[in-house]
Amino acid sequence: MGGEVCRAVADAEGLELVVQIDPSIESSRNDVIAVTSIADVDPAAVDVIIDFTHLDVGRAVLNWCASNGVHAVVGTTGFTNDDLASYRSGFTSSNAMIAPNFAIGAVMMMRMAEIAAPHFQTAEVIEFHHNAKKDAPSGTAMMTAQRIDAAKSAASSSYDADPTENEVVPGARGGKVGGVGVHGIRMEGMVAHQEVIFGTTGETLTIRHDSLDRKSFMPGVLLATRKIADLPGLTLGLDGLLFA
Repeated sequence: MGGEVCRAVADAEGLELVVQIDPSIESSRNDVIAVTSIADVDPAAVDVIIDFTHLDVGRAVLNWCASNGVHAVVGTTGFTNDDLASYRSGFTSSNAMIAPNFAIGAVMMMRMAEIAAPHFQTAEVIEFHHNAKKDAPSGTAMMTAQRIDAAKSAASSSYDADPTENEVVPGARGGKVGGVGVHGIRMEGMVAHQEVIFGTTGETLTIRHDSLDRKSFMPGVLLATRKIADLPGLTLGLDGLLFA
């Protein structure tokens, strides 16, 4: 993903790739500085840091950006409520966006699911990813389920209880976020896919999004990179840029 982001930024009009951060990079190439750690970056040389790594590195990147007045666009997931509270108070001289998914279609899927949520009695989220993904459920699935559950609660109703009495194989019914079932599938050949399935009397509604290539995330990354200076403090997700 990091390589795809670097190519997208380098090719984008009005943006310039100036630093790549990667422990495996041995030397700078093509006028782009290469460093092995965020600590080696000159804050005066960059306007925005884009991070697609893992949680520990993402935390270090966000803390560095907040301390050095550099904007951050982050696709890493797993941050706790305490992390988010820290970033809300820490980003005073620069801004940050953390999004579980930068694909425009995935953001639309979450919004459509949120709209549908109050009108159905049951809801399940099924996410499918490549078999190198380490976390489950995905950050997108978690945010989708949380937003569905919140929309249902705001409508002063709740989802039907799970009728399962005998789970023959532990975990067969997945996990629960409030009243929403969440399931993670890891499989060779997948990239990133998600279905949200709603059910009520005599009908179901399925909302599905498929990222068939990592390039699908780049329009959202570039949009966030161009707009982050106008989004004070901490922003969660692309919604504010798409549904203004």
